[in-house]
Amino acid sequence: MRDQEQDDERLLRRVARGDRGAFDELYERNAGWLAVRLRRRCGDPELAAEVLQDCFLTVWRSAGGFDPSRSAAGWLWTIAASRLIDAHRRRNVRIQPVGEPVDSAITAESAEDEVLARAFSPELAGALHRLSPELRAVLQATVLDGRTVRETSELLGIPEGTVKTRARKARHIVKEALA
Repeated sequence: MRDQEQDDERLLRRVARGDRGAFDELYERNAGWLAVRLRRRCGDPELAAEVLQDCFLTVWRSAGGFDPSRSAAGWLWTIAASRLIDAHRRRNVRIQPVGEPVDSAITAESAEDEVLARAFSPELAGALHRLSPELRAVLQATVLDGRTVRETSELLGIPEGTVKTRARKARHIVKEALA
């Protein structure tokens, strides 16, 4: 795993210099697992494909901003997850017709709430909704994405002990909500 991570870091440095071949190789190495995780999160294959393309467009434009002390896979997933949330927000925005009273201002669920409602039973989605964003992020990374504590720590930029504490607290809250 570490060898692949180092290779991805090397590729990102080359992409930052405008190397199209390195970009193509980075895409081939990472698009598959990113697409699987995106489809798991949103349930819409077309949206997942759109977000994947947007993610790699961002990688092409911002590879110079990659911090080599961080995980390349974590950086890629952070971009993809952010683009997925942006895509859900764009889909949820309703344009207010001219002349409509201001009282009926735009109201939409958050992208996370929409995904949770479609992906899980109403009880489980409600229990997950009760979690703070910090707890939900840890639970999503460790349970939904299957990441290890170390990978979650790198992805979220928090210590491993904090990941363990938040995961334990999140499980406890969900368990109580479902009881």
